[in-house]
Amino acid sequence: MNLMTRLAAGLALTLAATGAHAANVLVVLSDENHLDLKDGKVLSTGFYLNELMQPVKLLLDAGHEVTFATPQGRAPTVDASSVTAAYFGNDAAQLTLHKDLLEKLALTSPTASPVVSLARVEQQGYARFDAVYIPGGHAPMQDLLKSPALGRLLADFHLRNKTTALVCHGPIALLSTLPDAGSFVAKLEAGATPATPKWIYSGYQMTVISNQEEEQAKPLLGGGEMKFYPQTALQRAGARFSSNATPWTGHVVLDRELITGQNPASALEVGQRLVERLK
Repeated sequence: MNLMTRLAAGLALTLAATGAHAANVLVVLSDENHLDLKDGKVLSTGFYLNELMQPVKLLLDAGHEVTFATPQGRAPTVDASSVTAAYFGNDAAQLTLHKDLLEKLALTSPTASPVVSLARVEQQGYARFDAVYIPGGHAPMQDLLKSPALGRLLADFHLRNKTTALVCHGPIALLSTLPDAGSFVAKLEAGATPATPKWIYSGYQMTVISNQEEEQAKPLLGGGEMKFYPQTALQRAGARFSSNATPWTGHVVLDRELITGQNPASALEVGQRLVERLK
């Protein structure tokens, strides 16, 4: 074997070894650009920039493939209030880096977005995905929590013990696996206390943006009020809620296939934990 042949063979082995750990991660976002509040008020929202892009950048840097989906296949919306260096450790360079990556992916483009519908994901088969990630922002509170298509996907991942990572308001999407998620959510919105249902995540320890943090973040709602808080909803469904000791500090919980992060400050660690699981 001559030198060039040996080098080529070595390169092929290196690429094979590198590719051996490559995974396909499904990132699910909301179609919605608003959240309906009490008394007919409406909050303009979407996904939080750092909650999406910090984990996505980690996944891409690790060589993994990322597929983006929403229930209807519409381009998602970034929450304008999240496009600030404050969510990137007050590092303007990191903000620019992640904004540029979002633009490169064309994710929010009405005409060029690579987003597919959850119906298309189901048609292609869940088996092609190794993990799922759901970021926050208030938008998941509008549709993901009662999406039948998302419920089927998450139930399949749960059955197969596939890593399921969610952050901030993202964990509310776990309610979509309830036998009648729509009715459960409707009762919460009406201020009623729904009966504890049969739930595949019952007894799981998890986190989500806390009631305390929601109260402190009320000024962001522009005088409006949410119909219910995610912490309360998940607890009533049967979750064991875990919180940080100091509001707005990072907090990540691992329980079986679930990785949950409490707030924007938790997104980077959620991404790191997700990448670790895919090794």
